[in-house]
Amino acid sequence: MPLQGVCWFLCCRQGFSLLGRDYGEKEEEESFELRNKEDLTPNGRSPTEVTVSQPTCTANGTNGHTVSEGSEEMKSLIIEKNKMGLEEEPELLVKGWLLREVRGNWIKQRRYWFVLSQDSLDYYSGPEKGARRLGTLVLTNLCSVIWPDKQTYKETGYWSITVYGRKHCYRLYTKHFNEAVHWACAIQKIIDTKAPVETPTQLLIRDIEENKFHPEVVEHIYQHNPILKYTQGPLYAPLLPFPYGSLEHTYHSGKGYGSVREEAVKLFNCLQQLESAREPIPIIQGVLQTCLDLRPLRDEVYCQLVKQTSYTPAPYTAAHLRYWQLLTCMSCTFLPGVTVLKYLRFHLKRIQSQSPESEMDNYASFISEALEKTKCRECVPSWEEIQMLMSRQEMLCTVHYPGPGSCQLYISSHTTANEVVRRMQEKLSLQDSKNTFSLFEQNALWEQPVAGSALIADILTSFSTKESESKTQWKLCFKLYCLLDADSISVDSIEYLLLFEQCHEMVVRGQLPASEEDLQALASLRLQCLMGDFTTHAPCPPLDELFPGHMLEARVLMSLSANQALPPCQVAAQDCPATQRFPSGLLTGTLWSHTATAAHKQKVEQDLRLRSRLKEEASAVMGSILERWKGLAGYSRRDSMAAYLTIARQWSGFGCTLYEVDFYISSTGNFSQKLWLGVAATSVSLYRQGEAEALECFPYGQICSYGVSDSNTFKITAGDRDLLFETTKLTEIMQLMNAYFSAIRRQRGKGEDADITIAESTEVGFHHLASTLTPTLLELPSHPV
Repeated sequence: MPLQGVCWFLCCRQGFSLLGRDYGEKEEEESFELRNKEDLTPNGRSPTEVTVSQPTCTANGTNGHTVSEGSEEMKSLIIEKNKMGLEEEPELLVKGWLLREVRGNWIKQRRYWFVLSQDSLDYYSGPEKGARRLGTLVLTNLCSVIWPDKQTYKETGYWSITVYGRKHCYRLYTKHFNEAVHWACAIQKIIDTKAPVETPTQLLIRDIEENKFHPEVVEHIYQHNPILKYTQGPLYAPLLPFPYGSLEHTYHSGKGYGSVREEAVKLFNCLQQLESAREPIPIIQGVLQTCLDLRPLRDEVYCQLVKQTSYTPAPYTAAHLRYWQLLTCMSCTFLPGVTVLKYLRFHLKRIQSQSPESEMDNYASFISEALEKTKCRECVPSWEEIQMLMSRQEMLCTVHYPGPGSCQLYISSHTTANEVVRRMQEKLSLQDSKNTFSLFEQNALWEQPVAGSALIADILTSFSTKESESKTQWKLCFKLYCLLDADSISVDSIEYLLLFEQCHEMVVRGQLPASEEDLQALASLRLQCLMGDFTTHAPCPPLDELFPGHMLEARVLMSLSANQALPPCQVAAQDCPATQRFPSGLLTGTLWSHTATAAHKQKVEQDLRLRSRLKEEASAVMGSILERWKGLAGYSRRDSMAAYLTIARQWSGFGCTLYEVDFYISSTGNFSQKLWLGVAATSVSLYRQGEAEALECFPYGQICSYGVSDSNTFKITAGDRDLLFETTKLTEIMQLMNAYFSAIRRQRGKGEDADITIAESTEVGFHHLASTLTPTLLELPSHPV
């Protein structure tokens, strides 16, 4: 009589009965089999009845089984099936000869007769009636199939498929591609029809959830199911179901991970090492990195940590608290799935009620609060952050602002850039400013705005990685982002200082078009602001901190190219045919070596001449700046800043942010010389680099839409014109334009400027502003919206 609800359990249970369900565990063998969800129901079987088998390890390392009394029918069925001949097999779907890889002292292939049925893949000694069954791979929804690939065919001359089961892995070969695909499709179809399976841990978690308001029942479940409690023994299988032999993560990021099931077991071993490790942080970082790379393992690690923090023999020792410290780090890095999250919250409340005012109570409270705030992290917490989390403290973060100033703020693992911007505005009394501010990642050569929802802890962790790779120092900088109203800034405010410093950064980078006379005047005012009246007793800043260096280089290169003549060897070579200039024969190598040496010497001479001329020009410019500085005697710092900004404001594009772009003249791919795209409070403009007058200006009222056209092309539609720009700053341009449009909405209210739309994807759309929410194509930077 066929038995429905057949289950295969390699379980850590010994038999106690709760409401008709048997649970148990043998600690020295924490391994278990899985069962189908649909097997928990029909045919006279109560939904709470579970048949359990206890695994043992045989001498050869394979799993033997002792089967409980309730599973005798299943046990006998397996024995009888093994005795059946080929002619008695029901529901055969596919059958045929295949080669199977057999591993012994060496790998070899043997030919067997394979038969696929609804429940298994079997192979026999031959197709004749009564042929002996040599092996069976039971198919569940956790099995997986690797399809044939060309690489294996090139190497072996065979098309191969690989079928992974719980106990076995069949590597099968055939000469014919269509035959391999047919087998793979048929096996995958059977796997897809199988119902989901659950582990004993999942069943017990469901029991606990159903009985969470009955403490005595929950206690009974824990007492009679060691799988839920702390163990010093190893784990032989995951607590949650994972596909067998899943190789999709095997070479993730080149880190050589095994299958998810293998990594789950390895992680439990890492957890146990925490108890005796002298320095736990590397182990914690390793576990977190694996969970970051292999997302399915996050719930598994949470379940393992709940297990290891339940009914611990010595709960108040430092070794046991390591599990709580890792659980704290996990809760500030990843959120578990809904089911595991409920189980975790129940566990934390239970610990708090059982051990009030203890260290475990403190950790449980901290973790509960963290789970309310945590978003998935982009980086594994740094060494410093893990140290702070282990002691449940906040980190100290330094935020710089233009000039020598900086502020120190305490942050948690959940602090976002928007929160830091608001706190910086409060510290610097900028809450009432009409302009907006942002955080920037910055080093000596590069800066980029930080998205408003970005976690500061992730930014600081990325700095550590970047500094180790590039040997340059990175910092967080608080700066003006959208200059909406420069006239309302008080001369005595910190905001005026920020404006002055950021304006000077643009000057030094060469992004403020001005005459050389004006640039020297700005440099002298900068000296007056920094150092006061002229003096020879204090060292001056280097010229590249006062004056745009590219202007010196351009002038020197122009003068050198005008005076430079071709060397005699090149003049002589111009009148010679190529075959005579590079003759073949015995002396070819010698002649080529001589030419190369002459060219190298010429390049060295040119470099020396260029450096000499640059020094001369720099000395001349610095001397002119110092003379102007002497004439500023008596100017206060405030007067110097005001005079500086007065000169800078003479440029019509003052306050805009410039991005280097290639402007496409037509859609055929032809583009003009490199231009500047200036994004300002009221318009977008195009400039030739170094020129003060805009080539074209597009007020926001004329812009119909804007967005990303492809991976490196930005598109603006103004009236009936489509403007295409190739740039590497797509994200930054989108963020800034989004921020300005958001500011326009705040200031004018919704319903005005309804012609402005934002492209939602690579296709440019036209949505009216009045009905459009805050743009979601790219996230706004870190300023309050």
